[in-house]
Amino acid sequence: MVKGIIYIAASLDGFVARENGDLDWLMKQDTAGEDFGYDALMASVDGLVMGRGSYKTVAGFDEWPYQKPVIVLSKSLTQHDIPARLRDKVMLSRETPSDLMQRLDTEGWKAAYIDGGLVVQSFLRDGLIDEITLTHIPILLGSGKPLFGPLNAEIDLVHVSTTSYKSGLVHSHYRLI
Repeated sequence: MVKGIIYIAASLDGFVARENGDLDWLMKQDTAGEDFGYDALMASVDGLVMGRGSYKTVAGFDEWPYQKPVIVLSKSLTQHDIPARLRDKVMLSRETPSDLMQRLDTEGWKAAYIDGGLVVQSFLRDGLIDEITLTHIPILLGSGKPLFGPLNAEIDLVHVSTTSYKSGLVHSHYRLI
């Protein structure tokens, strides 16, 4: 089965975005010269899976940040919602997380980067995540879109490593048991 990998940042109080989806708070820290392992992560995955909200946020950036294929899980988006500049980079899927991972496995994917609060939650609930790398940003938002939500059962993790950075970010890597 395709390995599901979460690599995500959250505020210290556990939010991945403001209520309106804004990520402006992520850019407040001076992280110049710090390597958080993003390039190594991207080299290790075959592509990304994200939800509609994350896609809409990233699609609003000046430049598309991904070189790998991106699959957007959405029941409401259509091909007409994908700008022409992204049509060869973004695929839409209405599949369940389990069905999608099964299809990706048959297509030869070994690892998928799973991104976005609700998508992360659904993949965790379905037992499709193997690793979590969580970077805590030293800010309390007070409200927003939570990283974690209700689960079917508790999930045990094994701590692999933690690195703290001069910028104040704390990067922790876990494997799911």
